[in-house]
Amino acid sequence: MQDFTLAYDHFDAGAEGLREALTSTGNGYFCTRGTAEWEDVGPVHYPGTYAHGGFNRETTIMGGRPVLNEDLVNLPNWLVLKLRIEGEEAIRLDNVEVLSYEHSYDIRLAMVRRAVRFRDRAGRETTLLSNRFVSMAHSHQAAIEWTITPENWSGHVEVIAALDGRVTNQMVARYRELEGRHLNPVSPRTFGPEIIALKVQTRQSNIYVAEAARTRAFADGRPLDADRNLYQMEDYIQQVLAFDVEQGRPVRVEKLVSLFTSHDNAISETLIAAGRHVQRYPDFAAALAEHSSAWTELWDDCDVELPREPRAQLLLRFHVAHVLQVCSRHTARHDAGVPARGLNGEAYRGHVFWDELYVYPFLNFRLPEITRGLLMYRYRRLTEARAAAAEAGYRGAMFPWQSGSDGTEETQVVHLNPLSGQWDPDHSHNQRHVNAAIFYNVWQYYQATDDLEFLRDYGAELMLEIARFWASIAHFNPDRERYEIHGVMGPDEFHERYPGADEGGLRNNAYTNVMVAWIADTAPRVLDLLPSSRRAALRARLGLTDDELRTWQDMSRRMFVPFHGSADGSIISQFEGYADLTELDWDRYRAEHANIQRLDRILKAEGDDPDHYQLAKQADAVMLFFLFSADDLRGLFERLGYDHDADLARRTIGYYDRRTSHGSTLSLITHAGVLAELDPESSWDRFMVALESDVGDVQGGTTKEGIHMGVMSGTLDLLQRGYLGSSVRDGVLYFAPRLTDRLDGVAFSMQFRGTSIRVAIKGEELTVLARAEGFRGPVRVGVGEEVRTLGAGDGWVFALSPLSAPAPR
Repeated sequence: MQDFTLAYDHFDAGAEGLREALTSTGNGYFCTRGTAEWEDVGPVHYPGTYAHGGFNRETTIMGGRPVLNEDLVNLPNWLVLKLRIEGEEAIRLDNVEVLSYEHSYDIRLAMVRRAVRFRDRAGRETTLLSNRFVSMAHSHQAAIEWTITPENWSGHVEVIAALDGRVTNQMVARYRELEGRHLNPVSPRTFGPEIIALKVQTRQSNIYVAEAARTRAFADGRPLDADRNLYQMEDYIQQVLAFDVEQGRPVRVEKLVSLFTSHDNAISETLIAAGRHVQRYPDFAAALAEHSSAWTELWDDCDVELPREPRAQLLLRFHVAHVLQVCSRHTARHDAGVPARGLNGEAYRGHVFWDELYVYPFLNFRLPEITRGLLMYRYRRLTEARAAAAEAGYRGAMFPWQSGSDGTEETQVVHLNPLSGQWDPDHSHNQRHVNAAIFYNVWQYYQATDDLEFLRDYGAELMLEIARFWASIAHFNPDRERYEIHGVMGPDEFHERYPGADEGGLRNNAYTNVMVAWIADTAPRVLDLLPSSRRAALRARLGLTDDELRTWQDMSRRMFVPFHGSADGSIISQFEGYADLTELDWDRYRAEHANIQRLDRILKAEGDDPDHYQLAKQADAVMLFFLFSADDLRGLFERLGYDHDADLARRTIGYYDRRTSHGSTLSLITHAGVLAELDPESSWDRFMVALESDVGDVQGGTTKEGIHMGVMSGTLDLLQRGYLGSSVRDGVLYFAPRLTDRLDGVAFSMQFRGTSIRVAIKGEELTVLARAEGFRGPVRVGVGEEVRTLGAGDGWVFALSPLSAPAPR
């Protein structure tokens, strides 16, 4: 892996699933795994294609009980391109002798390439070069280019170009007992001699999906006169191009593809739209040029230069490419959320979780219009969230832990433990903290953009209804004179209930309660930001009373936060009663298992239960120090009447660090962030593990099921927020750099409140330049106590030695 390239110089069947996920190609509308075009689905290969919003529900009967699940549907396979030589079976890697092989990924263009030289059973040696991309310039467009060179022979070949609707969702082994058939055939079709097309429909959600493909062959830059034969079924259509080739003379084949769904705008019918668009597409070279230009614009906004750390720089760029494949300007035009595992796999069934908490900070300061569009996904499902709250006996809006098509709760009621083979009850729907994350996301977007229009029209309503939910789920305990919240789970996920309890949920999860105290304090401030007419209208429509506002203010001062003692002083308890649980024999489990990240599965396979122990998948008490600055958190605790001494963070983080298995890669992001100031070297080590986590598949097989959007975005946020110390306070963008030796030479662009700025560190100086291009207005930036206002083209150099006290994040 070097420069902007991830490369594999040999074929490895065991690693192919991972490589297909890592080399996926997408444009924020649809995405396709990096599977070789000539390979079929099987134990080694999985040619999956997924589009935002392409969900379907199916029911599986398990032990006589119907189990309903909604999946992001694997769409018809548009990749199919096969080579037959002299009428023999189509070439695959397992039926030829591979003489050389390279599978590479151009990070700058999100383009997958393969170069294969092989000898077939007749001794013919052939070189096949493949290039493929999904266009960032045109949301519905994709393209494949083959170059076929017969090295020691001349003869007759056939190229099979197909669209295959006979696909199912069967990637994830633990889901295979569940129904995975989601598509019904509609019709195949042709548009003239060069274009084939196929239309299918999802079985329950009734989404029409159409693809069209135009295939051409060229020799010496001129169209090749190929014989064409057509074969079609109701869910499959192929065209065979037959022609002669000469030794040493390359032949180029290009397949241009369009994909539409009935969710798209400005179309009459999907099949007609697909056929019409593919007719108008240029040749491969022109399409690639447009694609390259679109990516060049994105890299101008999103590139990261980190010359002192080339490996980190490369992986950060790799993460940028993947984030933008899932969340691009195309995404903002669709009703799309952020699937936790992107658009290149079927893990978590393509559902939207709280991982967007890690995704938005990078986008907020570069492409905020994307965040705005993604937040609208939540707003459009506000009605469903209100209904869910009412059904559960609460007020306001209760968003689901797992969200899909319409915002109903998609969390499964049973979950397969792959170590034990048993289906266990799933209580993760009790993770109500997703509501707090949505509130936090809207507020952080507003801080970065000053988008009062969004807050006025959409964001405030979201936030107020979430605050109302928390006020209704909390109850006042007169003995403590505190508000408490029972029956929820924190981000930890290893603890679903108390040992021996029949009901799921815990009492007074610290992360949840502190977030609620902050929400209760912030929500009235949101109201104050609105124009008076809008404020009055919104309060009237929601029926928001003065009594409710007074309750929120009371909650902001009297939420209960559990603590427990340690030898060094008090520790924030993960939840009430956490310190009473049994200590785990960590040395034993590390000795017995090569990887203990998923301790929950290990313990349950032994007939034990993680609910009994002081452990964590990801310590949610630590999350508080990740989301809030030391000053902000101190203010929160003082408002609540709790002590917040200078060493509370160090004690709490150290306590949970010894008890956390990091079963989620998000945990690495959190700990790297909170240790940036306390233990910079340990922070950097975890940062590097997080950077390598998908490329190296540190969780032992999960990445092949879909990349981890949270960790990829989180590493990018760590650089800007954890290490550059960027934060917004009182309309000023502050920087408080840490690890400046490793950051020497770092440079990247940001957008703050509509104005593009360039940030760089050289030696002991931080430079901020306000670009004149597209300048919206002056911005205020600062380091420590020094604050400067920058106009168009203005720059300022801040001295970093010695630094003033870090500004809040």
